[in-house]
Amino acid sequence: MSDLLSHRLALLAEHHNLSLLSQCLHGIERECLRVDGDGELAMTPHPRTLGSALTHPKITTDYSEALLEFITGTETDPQRTLAELDAIHRYTYSKLSDEFLWSPSMPGHLPEEEQIPIAEYGTSNIGRLKHVYRQGLALRYGKTMQCIAGIHYNFSLPEALWSVLQADEGDDRPQQDYQSWRYIALIRNFRRYSWLLMYLFGASPALDASFMRGRPHQLEQLDDQTLYLPYATSLRMSDLGYQSNAQAGLTPCYDDLPSYTTSLHKAVSTPYPEYVVLGTKDAGGHWQQLNTNILQIENEYYSNIRPKRVTATGERPLHALRARGIQYIEVRCLDINPFLPLGIDVNEARFLDAFLLFCTLQQSPCLVESECGASNDNFLKVVKEGRKPELELRRGNENVGLQAWATELIGEIDKVAELLDRSHGGDHHAQALAEQQAKVADSNLTPSARVLEELRRGGESFSQFSLRQTRQHAEYFRSQALPEADMAWFDTTAHDSLAQQAEMEGDAQDFDSFVEDYQRSLTQ
Repeated sequence: MSDLLSHRLALLAEHHNLSLLSQCLHGIERECLRVDGDGELAMTPHPRTLGSALTHPKITTDYSEALLEFITGTETDPQRTLAELDAIHRYTYSKLSDEFLWSPSMPGHLPEEEQIPIAEYGTSNIGRLKHVYRQGLALRYGKTMQCIAGIHYNFSLPEALWSVLQADEGDDRPQQDYQSWRYIALIRNFRRYSWLLMYLFGASPALDASFMRGRPHQLEQLDDQTLYLPYATSLRMSDLGYQSNAQAGLTPCYDDLPSYTTSLHKAVSTPYPEYVVLGTKDAGGHWQQLNTNILQIENEYYSNIRPKRVTATGERPLHALRARGIQYIEVRCLDINPFLPLGIDVNEARFLDAFLLFCTLQQSPCLVESECGASNDNFLKVVKEGRKPELELRRGNENVGLQAWATELIGEIDKVAELLDRSHGGDHHAQALAEQQAKVADSNLTPSARVLEELRRGGESFSQFSLRQTRQHAEYFRSQALPEADMAWFDTTAHDSLAQQAEMEGDAQDFDSFVEDYQRSLTQ
């Protein structure tokens, strides 16, 4: 363990600082496809009984009309975050009739590309903008790729904790600047070590054969309907998905917040020749993408982790980050665990807390180009063959076995977990770490290995297994209704969101001018 990490742990262990660790905030966003009783993509509109996908604070849609996204608030205890996520699932199932929420990250059998419905958000200008953005995603990357689901884990440290660290370092810059600088350092360490998350929590080693749409690939055939890689952990995070030439040069190495926002600003304001040829409108004059730049908007950048700041209505993420700094980080590389009703459990959340706090407190020099490349390579190697015996990764100028490095890392993270347990009381974080160390010692315990074992043992295709899990989880959620007070809150929120969307419709400004103003706002 580095001297700096030891020093910072000792600082936070002091009596007057220890409680700060119990004030970290957690939020979860979980995506999942609506499917029919056969596991086929639901072709029905977003259920009106769930409210407006444009304005509902908890239940919205991502890419497709059938791709639901559930959003929790933030809590200091991840157990409460998961309880809220559970309530959102139960409410949704109470309104779904004969439809289901698909359990894994990778979709089952999908209809033809042109039949996959893009999410609709009504006739307001902001609703149309969200729809056209998704049309642009379809144009650039195809609709199939947009039907992959995941879990996003949002995490922040209390400002008082940053103040303690800043005072200890004698750093005299404005606290906002120090906090952003340290969040960027967290992100650098995340990029160094996130391969470990793929090994421990990757749960997509196989997929429905139809997903590839006849494209060339290097996957193996498990059965007539299933493709896989024998040692893969997360095909969702592999290069099977977003092979974007436009984004190929968009890997900021996160030296500081200004360099990050500058690289994103360049991407959302620089035309990309292939997109220029396509144009913003089709031959019939209908919008097909918001602009012809490398990225239409900031959120099009497909990264494993993002620095975030809550935005005001109509405010662009870049403006928020530049004006008020980084508020929290969003981990975006987590697969949905198909064995868990919520796709994530409290042990995973507690390990993530310890892991992210380790990334915060461990020394984090800037990534030189060679380490930047090695971090990318390590990540991709683990998603494709992370359970391969004797697999080696690149660390500095040497190769190191995944198992040895993972054990070493968990040993260091364990010191952070001990401190978290002292702050919270109990030994929950230590238990969460022990569960992950067991996976390092025996790869058969990983979710990815368990999925393949289930397929082989039961003689099921990926989609058959997934539908079985989906039905089990539906029964779990439908077996216990929400308390009346919770149902009433969700019903009221759904009703209010529909009213709010209706108020937003009937804009006086024409859509073309609205998009022009939106684009111009980037330069203001």
